[in-house]
Amino acid sequence: MKTFVSLSAVAACLIAAPALAQQAAPAPSPTSASAPASAPDAATAEAWIKAADQAYFDQTVRSGRTQWVYETNITDDTEALVAASNAESNTLMVRTAAEAARMAKVSGLTAEDQRKLVMMRTQITSPVPTTPGAAEDFGTRQARIQGLYGKGHGTLNGQPINGSDIEEAMGTNRNPDQLKEMWLSWHDNVGKPMKADYARMVELSNEGARELGFADTGALWRSNYDMDPAAFAALTEKIWNEVRPLYVQLHCYTRAKLGEKYGDGVQKKTGPIRADLLGNMWGQAWGNIYDVVAPKGAGDIGYDIGELLTAKGYDPVKMVKTGEGFYSSLGFAPLPETFWARSQIVKPRDREVVCHASAWDIDNKDDLRIKMCTKVNADDFVTIHHELGHNYYQRAYNQQPSRYYMEGANDGFHEAIGDTMALSITPEYLVQIGLLDRSKVPSADKDTGLLLRQALDKVAAMPWTLLVDRWRWGVFDGSIKPENYEAAWNQMRLKYQGLVPPAERPADAFDPGAKFHIPAVVPYTRYFLARVLQFQFYEAACKEAGWQGPLHRCSFYGNKAVGAKLNAMLSMGASKPWPDALEAFTGTREISGKAMIRYFAPLQKWLEKQNKGQDCGW
Repeated sequence: MKTFVSLSAVAACLIAAPALAQQAAPAPSPTSASAPASAPDAATAEAWIKAADQAYFDQTVRSGRTQWVYETNITDDTEALVAASNAESNTLMVRTAAEAARMAKVSGLTAEDQRKLVMMRTQITSPVPTTPGAAEDFGTRQARIQGLYGKGHGTLNGQPINGSDIEEAMGTNRNPDQLKEMWLSWHDNVGKPMKADYARMVELSNEGARELGFADTGALWRSNYDMDPAAFAALTEKIWNEVRPLYVQLHCYTRAKLGEKYGDGVQKKTGPIRADLLGNMWGQAWGNIYDVVAPKGAGDIGYDIGELLTAKGYDPVKMVKTGEGFYSSLGFAPLPETFWARSQIVKPRDREVVCHASAWDIDNKDDLRIKMCTKVNADDFVTIHHELGHNYYQRAYNQQPSRYYMEGANDGFHEAIGDTMALSITPEYLVQIGLLDRSKVPSADKDTGLLLRQALDKVAAMPWTLLVDRWRWGVFDGSIKPENYEAAWNQMRLKYQGLVPPAERPADAFDPGAKFHIPAVVPYTRYFLARVLQFQFYEAACKEAGWQGPLHRCSFYGNKAVGAKLNAMLSMGASKPWPDALEAFTGTREISGKAMIRYFAPLQKWLEKQNKGQDCGW
């Protein structure tokens, strides 16, 4: 079973349920191969790898069915079933990783077997040592800090406000004193109490990583990219430096608009931006303050997708059918009948379910499903195209001979495919499918507003998606000590994002813990990769389609040559190193931010004009 959702499942379950994109963790099987009694040779190792691969395949199917039942019918009974399934999966994953570490020392292994052994060992994001009591210690501490996050609250006007409500309020409130209160109270109440537990978890995780043959946990995470860990870190820094000039211009323009809104006493004309003013608790996406930064005359784009859907009589099923039609136009086969019979497209009336959108492949073959509580609106129309991208990727690689190859080429690919398809919902595409009349297509003077809206989310997120793991890599390798956790975090946020807290932070604060992925121990670099890969994929599709206009208005709907080339990449799964897969579709073996720069080139030119005379940077 492979599941993709936009936020990861609780890492304590040790089954990542992605997409923004995470994969279900390897599943244990009572019949999984045991370690040979004598010292193994290459033939013995090969036989063990084959048996472990089959055990993983079988368990992911079992755990997938259990997880589906739970998420589409939440009861005490199904919760107990999924907890047992998660424990079973965790057992196999740990046992497999430990034995894979032993097998990795065997001489004479093929390159393919060596690669599979790395995959087996790097699926555990929180390795714990075999020392008696270590697993229980780690699990207790992680449950405690995840509980702190899940039950966490801040304050607004001195009154408690929970996590989901405070996040919403940060997006709509324009009172700088209240924003400051919410930001500080959330970080103090949620992050600070978990610092000691987190530091001990780092120690335990590093011990476990070393038992698996890695220098530390950060090196383990970076070893899953078919590259030397240090080379991978250098690659992400190179990509960031390609995108940074665009980010600096966006930062400069946004800072000026915030200064106009709040005055120099709140937001200074030069230097960093106050982190609580950006419409998001973490400053990772700025779309919520579009009303503050919108250029004069940007105006309405002239249509609303939700209104178009309603006017044309769309219901949730027709929205999914339209998404399927997009992929069919590229030459992909229709979704199986079981998709329509088994998917959860709308929220059931008779039971509690997980509404967060996700895409599933239950049997690792063709039991494809989506799980949504679809409403007829623009957001869900885009989400459908995104989630179906995961489904078509899952089906494309289902012929791979190894379950370990039935994944994205790296953990950024799956999410990037979904995002690429979301980018393709342009006015031209809406015209092609009969939703928008050509006379209503926005004129070129609306492009600045359209691109700025996108940049406030996609470009603004770039440094954040980089620094979350940058900080953790330093924590894991020991260059950032517990006593310097807070200082290093704020230094890194200043360096990459150009943001500062709304007030001085004490040394014993632990602001990283105020972000879900830190206590949940969910790696974050996948989101950085997905941000740039989606533009590479989109640009490659548009070039293949012969698109001549501005890149951000491209539609490759109906182009089967694009579909054939895309399928060539998707069908590879993870069977080859990711540069091979990237080359199959884009013609290049290098992940680069240059396609993103080209996509936003008209906006960057406009921003530079608006920022003329400003002291950009921080």
